[in-house]
Amino acid sequence: MLEKAEGAAAAPDKVKVEFDNFEHGFPEGFGPGRWGHLAYWIGIAFATFQLYVAAFNYLPSQVVRGVHVGFLVLLTFGLIGNFTAKSDVGRALGWLIGGAGFLCGLYQWIFYADLIARDGDPTRLDLVVGTLLAVLIFEGTRRLMGAALPLMCGACLVYWFFGQYLPSPLNHRGYDFDQIVTHLSFGTEGFYGVPIYVSATYIFLFILFGSFLERAGMIQLFTDVSLGLFGRTRGGPAKVAVFASGMMGTISGSGVANVVTVGQFTIPLMIRFGYRRAFAAGVEATASMGGQIMPPVMGAVAFIMAETLGVQYSEIVKAAAIPAILYFASAFWMVHLEAGKHGLTGMKRSETPSAWKALVKGWYLVLPLAALVYMLFEGFTPLYAGSMGLALTVALILGASITAGLPSTVIRYVFWIGLALVVAALSRDGLQIVPVASVVVGLIVITAFIRGGFKALRECRDALAESAKSAITVGMACAIVGVIIGMMSQTGVGTIFGGWVIGLGEKSLFLALIMTMLLSILLGTGIPTIPTYIITAALAAPALAKLGVPLIASHMFAFYYGIMADLSPPVALAALAAAPIAKENPDKIGWEAMRIALAGYVIPFIFVYSPALMLQAGDPMAAKLGFYGAVALAALKALVAIALFGMVAIGFLFTRLTLVERAVALGAAFCLLGDFPFSDTAGFVLAAAIVLWQWRQRPPTAVEAV
Repeated sequence: MLEKAEGAAAAPDKVKVEFDNFEHGFPEGFGPGRWGHLAYWIGIAFATFQLYVAAFNYLPSQVVRGVHVGFLVLLTFGLIGNFTAKSDVGRALGWLIGGAGFLCGLYQWIFYADLIARDGDPTRLDLVVGTLLAVLIFEGTRRLMGAALPLMCGACLVYWFFGQYLPSPLNHRGYDFDQIVTHLSFGTEGFYGVPIYVSATYIFLFILFGSFLERAGMIQLFTDVSLGLFGRTRGGPAKVAVFASGMMGTISGSGVANVVTVGQFTIPLMIRFGYRRAFAAGVEATASMGGQIMPPVMGAVAFIMAETLGVQYSEIVKAAAIPAILYFASAFWMVHLEAGKHGLTGMKRSETPSAWKALVKGWYLVLPLAALVYMLFEGFTPLYAGSMGLALTVALILGASITAGLPSTVIRYVFWIGLALVVAALSRDGLQIVPVASVVVGLIVITAFIRGGFKALRECRDALAESAKSAITVGMACAIVGVIIGMMSQTGVGTIFGGWVIGLGEKSLFLALIMTMLLSILLGTGIPTIPTYIITAALAAPALAKLGVPLIASHMFAFYYGIMADLSPPVALAALAAAPIAKENPDKIGWEAMRIALAGYVIPFIFVYSPALMLQAGDPMAAKLGFYGAVALAALKALVAIALFGMVAIGFLFTRLTLVERAVALGAAFCLLGDFPFSDTAGFVLAAAIVLWQWRQRPPTAVEAV
C-alpha cells in the first residue's frame, strides 16, 4: 500500500475523483507522496485504537465515541484533500480542518470528568467545540455522500430550532441554542448516540475481520467453490455470481464493496456466456446487496438493530436466516429461468475448478467464520466473538507464512499442532484476550525473522489501514443521523408520524406497511442503508409494533426496504457501482436488479403476516400446527410465492409464458401472500395448475437439469 502511495507521488495532480463517488468508497491507495504516507499511518493508528478498545475496553464509552468521531473527521477531510486538491496547500488545508475535528473528539477525553460535572450547564468553550463539531460533520458528510443526507438532517435541525412556531400538532415547546448543542454534541442521543457507539465497536471490528479474511484468501476460496458447484449448470456463471457474492456478504456486509470486488470477475464472465450486460450487472448488484441480510455477519445495521432492541446479536441472526436464504434462492431461481429463456449453457469442465479440491486446499480459512458463528450462538458478545475471530484469522495468515518456509509437510503439521497446544495451555481457565494476544504477538516476532515474513506482516499492516479507510463512510453516516435521533428524542416529533401509521393500521395493516415501505425506499434513494434504517425504524417500527407486528419483524421490515432502495432507480447505488464494470447504463441495470430482486420486495410482507418465517412467536398458524409446523408452512408458502413471482418477472418456466399465464401465476402468488379465507388453498391450486400447464406445453428439448 505504501508502494502505491509512493507511485502516485510522481503525478499528484492526476489523482482526481468526483465528490459523489466517495460514498462508494475512496479510490485505491491513500494519496500522493508524503500525504499518502500520512493518511496511511493515521489509518493504522485509528485501527490500532479500535483494536485496543475491542480487546481491553478500559476507556469510558463516551471517550471511545469521541475519539472515534475525531478519527473519522480527520481522515474524511484528509483523504478528500489527498485525492481532490490540486496543490500541497490544498491538501494541508484539508488535514488542518480534519485536525480541528480530531481535537473536537479528543475534547471528550480531555474534559471527560468536567463535562459530566457540568452536564446541562455548558461553558462558552463547550458551545464553540460542539458547534464546530456539528459544522465539520455536516460538511464532511456532504463531501463524502453528496447533499441529500446533510440536507435532510439540516431540515431536522431547522425544525429543532424553530418548530415552536409551527401549528399544532407539528409544533414543540422550543429549545435554546445551548440546549440543542449540548444534546447534540455532548450527550448520548446526538452525534454520540447508539449508531456511533455501534460504529466505534462492532462495525469497525467486523470491517477489520472481513478485510483480514479477504487477504487470507477467502475471496478465492468462495469463487473456486462457486465455480466448481455451479459453473457447469445451466446459466452457471450467473449462479456463481449469486453464490459467491452471498458468501462474501457473510464476511463483508457491504453491498457496493461486493460489487466492485466479486463483480470484477463475475460480471465479465456472465457477459461472455451470453447474458445481457444490464442483466449481468443486475445479478451482481442484487446478490451483493443481499450480503447485508446474510448471517452471520450481515451489515452494520444488524449490530445497530441488536443494540436498539436490546437483544443478543444471535437473535437478529436467527430471525434473519430464513428470509436471507429465500432472497438468495429467489435470485438463483431468476438467473436459472433467464438462462432457460435464452438457451444459455454452462461452462466447460476444463474452465471450472474442483469445489472439493478448493475446500481441501483452503478449508482452514473457514475456521475463523465457524468460530465466530459458534461464539455468537453460545451467547458471547459480538465484540468478544469478533476479536477472537480476528485473532484466529491473523494467526492463520502469519502461521501460513511461517510454515511456507518449512522443509517438510510433517514439520508443518507439528507447527500447527504445537500452536494449538500452546493456545490450549494458555486458555485452561477460559479463552481470554491477553493469552490470545500474546500468541499473536509471538507469531509476529517469529514471522519477522523468517524469509518472506515481512510480506505477510505488510499484508496485515495494509489490512489495518484499509479497514480504517473503509469505515469512514459508514461512521460518518452514523454520526450525522445523530441529528435526527437527538431531535426526535428531545421534541417527541416521532410520535406524530407513529400516530399516522397507527391510524392507517387500524383500518388496514397492509396500508401501514405500504406507507413504511415507501418511506424507506424514498429515503434510501438519497441516503445510505444505515441512516435509512435508523430513520425509518425510529419513525415507523414502534408504530408497527403497536399494531401487533413483532418488534424484530418491524425493524427488519424497515431494514429490507433500505437495502432495496440501493437497487431502485433513479439512484441505485449498487447499479452505479456495477455500471463501469458492465459498460452499461446504470438505470437499465437498476431496473433489471429490481426485477431480479423481486423477492426482496415481497419477503418482508410475508414475514410480517407469518412471523414464524423469522422464528418469531405470534404466527396465526402456530395454534393449529405448532411452532415448527408454522415455520415449515410459512417457508413453503414463501418458496412457492417467490417461484411464481420469478415466473412472472422472467416470463418463463418450461417455455415462455403467455400474458394469461403470467396473470394466473401472479394471482396465485398474491393468494399465498394474502390473509383471507381459503387464500392458501387457492394459491396452491393455481400454482399447481400453472406448473402442470407449462409442463404440458414444454418443447421436447426443454427437459434439462437444474
